[in-house]
Amino acid sequence: MTRDAKPKKSPRVVGQHLSGDERDEILRLGRELPVLEVMRRTGAARNTINATLRAAGVEPKRVELGLAPPSAEHPQRAHLAVHSGVVIVASDAHYWPGPASVAHRALVKFCAELEPVAFVLNGDAFDGASISRHPPIGWEDRPTVAQEVEACQERLAEIVDALPRRAARTWCCGNHDLRFETRLATVAPEYARVHGIHLKDHFPEWPTAWSCFVNDDVVVKHRFKGGLWAPANNALWGGRTMVTGHLHSAKTLPVTDYNGTRWGVDTGCIADPYAAAFTDYLEDGPRNWIQAFAVLTFHKGVLLWPELVVAVDKASVQFRGQLIRV
Repeated sequence: MTRDAKPKKSPRVVGQHLSGDERDEILRLGRELPVLEVMRRTGAARNTINATLRAAGVEPKRVELGLAPPSAEHPQRAHLAVHSGVVIVASDAHYWPGPASVAHRALVKFCAELEPVAFVLNGDAFDGASISRHPPIGWEDRPTVAQEVEACQERLAEIVDALPRRAARTWCCGNHDLRFETRLATVAPEYARVHGIHLKDHFPEWPTAWSCFVNDDVVVKHRFKGGLWAPANNALWGGRTMVTGHLHSAKTLPVTDYNGTRWGVDTGCIADPYAAAFTDYLEDGPRNWIQAFAVLTFHKGVLLWPELVVAVDKASVQFRGQLIRV
């Protein structure tokens, strides 16, 4: 069960005098954000925030678990406040019609058993094989857009059904996800803003964003840097712990400096690396990919060492030193 997030600054005691600037900041934030988020951003105690808002005729918002409303400054950035609990991050499912991968089956199992407070779908659930900018190879048999959307809907419904009812959800868009509306914007720009032309229109239970900031010091987004050391470079250049997908490689690399330790996490891929979606595309070459997803555990607002659930074979995964059949 998630408890209220503690602010990073020492909280003010109830009734302590606020400066005019501090009061204005609480009022500005409190008109848009839940109390938990105002606490985290200002360092003020809950009762101080409640009293300040009510004195100005503003009823405090009670959304204590879930995504905070997007800010005006960063409308495409999701914000999530987690005090204690698990956040699961999974990416690169590239769902096609057919049997689910072992990583997907494990994902559903862990969503039910770990009871996460939030789930971040970190891009490329949709593949878009038939609308790729790359030309077809040898008249390869690829699913239609409709078939892929239906496959995504089926698999994501399994995740939603497994998650606790109050768990927050968001979908950070990946480059393959963007194929859906990029193709439409290119060949049929006249249909702009018509319902159905955006991928998110077909997944109303999944709010979309470019990135998800957890407690403001953990950033989840589909991609940033590239190459073998991308996770470490993400954390180095991003200045925060960064959790990404895109490269399918599954690794956790710490970066430590005078600010402490932060992590670069590559969550691997939910798709089977040798699935039909990649056979012709990679010309049956070897691939440095691993089926996996990330489990982020927070304790009193602090991220513990990020963990990976990694596929071992077609029927089992490993996690915390155990083999688990799925």
